[in-house]
Amino acid sequence: MPNATSDIGLVGLAVMGQNLALNIADHGFRISVFNRTSSKTDEFVAKHPNTPGGLVGFDKLADFVQSLKKPRKVVILVKAGAGTEAVIDELAALFEPGDIIIDGGNANWNDTIAREKRLKAKNLRFIGSGVSGGEEGARFGPSLMPGGTVEAWKELEPIWKAIAAKVDPKTGKPLEGAAPGKPIIGGFSCTAYIGADGAGHYVKMVHNGIEYGDMQMICEAYDILQRLPGLSPAAIGDIFAQWDIGVLDSFLIEISADVLRQKDPITGKPFVDIVLDTAGQKGTGKWTSTSALDMGVPAPTVAEAVFARCISAIKDERVAASKILKGPSKKFSSDTAALVKAVHDALYCSKICSYAQGFQLMREAQKEYKWTLNFGEIAQIWRGGCIIRAAFLQKITEAYARDPQLANLLLDPYFCGQIESAQENWRHVVSLGAEFGVPLPSFSSALAYYDGYRADRLPQNLLQGQRDFFGAHTYERVDQPRGKFFHIDWPDPKRPQLPV
Repeated sequence: MPNATSDIGLVGLAVMGQNLALNIADHGFRISVFNRTSSKTDEFVAKHPNTPGGLVGFDKLADFVQSLKKPRKVVILVKAGAGTEAVIDELAALFEPGDIIIDGGNANWNDTIAREKRLKAKNLRFIGSGVSGGEEGARFGPSLMPGGTVEAWKELEPIWKAIAAKVDPKTGKPLEGAAPGKPIIGGFSCTAYIGADGAGHYVKMVHNGIEYGDMQMICEAYDILQRLPGLSPAAIGDIFAQWDIGVLDSFLIEISADVLRQKDPITGKPFVDIVLDTAGQKGTGKWTSTSALDMGVPAPTVAEAVFARCISAIKDERVAASKILKGPSKKFSSDTAALVKAVHDALYCSKICSYAQGFQLMREAQKEYKWTLNFGEIAQIWRGGCIIRAAFLQKITEAYARDPQLANLLLDPYFCGQIESAQENWRHVVSLGAEFGVPLPSFSSALAYYDGYRADRLPQNLLQGQRDFFGAHTYERVDQPRGKFFHIDWPDPKRPQLPV
């Protein structure tokens, strides 16, 4: 029976699992690893014999468990769903009271809530932790979003804070330069206790929904700049690179600039011109939209980003439709420099609205699930390591520092001022999309959200009348207290009415 010398264990040695294990070992923690295919475990451990903390591989799960110091801590990084469930059950059968299972996959928060409750009945502890940053983040510093009991978090905290991405505590800028065996020491760690049971996985899901929106908005900026003035991908890449040193400074803008300037190694053409215009999804964007619908929270920009991927997927149908359905044939002849500035402003304003929707969704979720979320801290741990990392997030942290009870980011003085100064360009870009037949679903939905949120009166008064007419659903009155309902005995539209 092996000695209990490892600080933590990890199950699942696909790329993410391997990189996270190396990150943990680089920070001086001894880690035991296990994979169902034992040859993969052996190969991985043999390839990395001299990590600061040490890697130990096992081909039997029971031996793997016995190698861990108590309370045992094991991270699961296998495919979400049945695979995760099977590993949890196997570990639970071998664990002792107080041991901790950490699910680091993209699990649905409802599954996490159920698993935490089920394991608690066995005196085991469960943490559902969002892990963002992709392969590189896992290796050199991800953004980590753990949910569970505070007591379980305290056991995991030293490891999670050590391996998370680091940012400058004053400026919020990511600290860079990590390398194998040379992790970044110091700075603010991009992890924090999110809340009870499924809170960590819920916040990670919203992060991914926002990520969908960010990516779609950047694609729309690229699309209108290539379609109207006919700019080349490389020229748009140069524009994005300039944007990356201003308010739009972000990882996604940075890599988009690189992608647009890349040439296809086979043909020499711009890389994006030989890439098929379809996109898949793994489900977290859809989960975000579904959760928003379930709780009655307006989040149209994330939903439109999901739908944009859906319509891209019906490629053959679109090609056939393009030969039948006609749009505007006019040519763009305006100032290209002015258009570039307008698209910049449209992208920033839309981004503000998209994040406002995401944070409003989390605000409602904490009521629904009885969590206590620190929104300024969530924005701060997204500042480094994760896919949506951006300078913009520091402004969100500052907004919640000014007002922890802020109802909506649009009401913060900074964001309100930014949209006030840029919305003319934003509206101009959306109108150009309609005028020239360029689809801008995220720009348009963000603008509609903004105009809807700022409206003191919307046409749903007519909608209430319609519902009362055809279904006796009742209506509220402006001259009576909210929550008091009325009904009119409407005439049958098919029955002839006698003159009065």
